[in-house]
Amino acid sequence: MTRAAQEFITPLTLQALSGGTVQTELFSAEQEAQAMGHIALARWADILLIAPATAHVIAKLSHGLADDLLSTLYLVAECPVYIAPAMNQAMWHKTITQENIQRLQENGVKIIGPEAGEQACGDVGLGRMSEPESICAQIFSKADPCLAGKHILITAGPTREAIDPVRYISNRSSGKMGYALANAALLAGAKQVTLISGPVNLSAALGIQVHAVESAAQMYTKVMEFVAQCDIFIAAAAVADYTPQMTEASKIKKLHAETLLTLQKTQDILAAVANLPNRPFTVGFAAETDDLERYALEKLHKKKLDLIAANWVGQAQGGFDRDENALHVYWQTGSQSFAMMPKTELAQHLIKLIAEKFNDATAPQKYPT
Repeated sequence: MTRAAQEFITPLTLQALSGGTVQTELFSAEQEAQAMGHIALARWADILLIAPATAHVIAKLSHGLADDLLSTLYLVAECPVYIAPAMNQAMWHKTITQENIQRLQENGVKIIGPEAGEQACGDVGLGRMSEPESICAQIFSKADPCLAGKHILITAGPTREAIDPVRYISNRSSGKMGYALANAALLAGAKQVTLISGPVNLSAALGIQVHAVESAAQMYTKVMEFVAQCDIFIAAAAVADYTPQMTEASKIKKLHAETLLTLQKTQDILAAVANLPNRPFTVGFAAETDDLERYALEKLHKKKLDLIAANWVGQAQGGFDRDENALHVYWQTGSQSFAMMPKTELAQHLIKLIAEKFNDATAPQKYPT
């Protein structure tokens, strides 16, 4: 614990909760009598995780300063090092902070987070430390490098279809499943993960290329920009089926008891990708309130998909804007179900299944001699 950490919580509290010794001082008479205490501690560790990692600590580590136990441990440690940044959103976005992060990455440090959300100061934005469960999941992931060398293109979140400069049509999608899939693909060794995201309050792991869009038309354009380069396309976004035929240039006034809004179909991104001459392995999603299997299979066959992941949504079933989900996955010759579990874990299961089916589809055909 650093001195700043001890301003928030005492070493005795953490010692009681962990059942382990809490180290606070660089030079301890008791430790130094046995050996160089900080050297022994660094050699003992299998993993060094710094959480929360403040802007100050990140700056010290990136410049090689060693004026306390934590920064000295970092310089001595030969094990994998992870940091989980936590700071005000303005601090996170400062150029010097991003330069410090980049310098640490170049030196092999792995960055977990930060997340977006409300902060202690009242600001909203990137800077919240990732939840402990998420940190542990990324550090101790048993992910199989099943996507090694592959380029994965994923869409996530909702789209917003403008009615006027103030109002829009959208849906309840949070984007959590799409972002979890992007993170899982990165953990599975993908050479490149491109995430095309509608408006969400989420952050992707560093190393994922994120392209923010708002409307269905913008998402279509961005997908078509990258689809020729990818091996696997996963359409996890909840793209609006309809968009206003005309967007008003100024705010519509509430003058009448009723008003008429004319809608037109949006471009079907999933179908467009599935019908490309040299299409990638194509995975769709189906969120349904009833008759899940029938609608999922219809979508699988009609759009000529390789795989479709279906889940229940609605008042009773949930699905949108939750941290857990269950999936029923279908392909041309079979199916598999995944029980309710955290989306971070579910994404890893789905990515592994997608990789298996992708490898089956691209494996050279063997003929009897």
